[in-house]
Amino acid sequence: MGTTHAGMDAYIDKAAPFAQPILRHLREVVHQACPEVVEAMKWSSPHFEYRGMLCNMAAFKQHCAFGFWKGSLFLEQGDERAQQAAGHFGRITSIDDLPPRDEIIACIHQAMRLNEEGVRAASRKQPGEKAELVVPDDLTAALEANEAALVTFTRFSPSHRREYVEWIADAKTDATRQKRLRQAVEWMAEGKSRHWKYARS
Repeated sequence: MGTTHAGMDAYIDKAAPFAQPILRHLREVVHQACPEVVEAMKWSSPHFEYRGMLCNMAAFKQHCAFGFWKGSLFLEQGDERAQQAAGHFGRITSIDDLPPRDEIIACIHQAMRLNEEGVRAASRKQPGEKAELVVPDDLTAALEANEAALVTFTRFSPSHRREYVEWIADAKTDATRQKRLRQAVEWMAEGKSRHWKYARS
């Protein structure tokens, strides 16, 4: 039997009115597809676990996002919708933007099988090349909540953006990740790169 998390209820209740039915729908579909799923709040957003990380969802000011922890192993990477926002289903502004229920369930079942078989998530880096930069949902949310920081991040070179993303991703605990998120947004709001202290004046 699945396990719910009170923090997820609070997250949904605090979300914008347009986002609440989307989040409730996704939550219900995940539980339907994976009756043993365990809910968790990680990096300030709702996550679902089944023998490891399974998928997650998030609400932003004008859209929602839903993604799979190992989605790169079974979902198309060139999909235009997926490139428009964090997650694998693009910018979700209503339930109508989501794939049909049976397609979402099929994706969840694929993600479950990968966890059951002990398949590891795709490495961020391949030998001799740099992986495409994926901005995590919690950083996206923090940037969207601070216009100055978002402008700075958008104008940064790819290497500067990667420095912040990898610094946050490498945090060993939720507490450290939250601290780095706050610091990153503060610095970017001031127009600073990750290693601004060492930059030549």
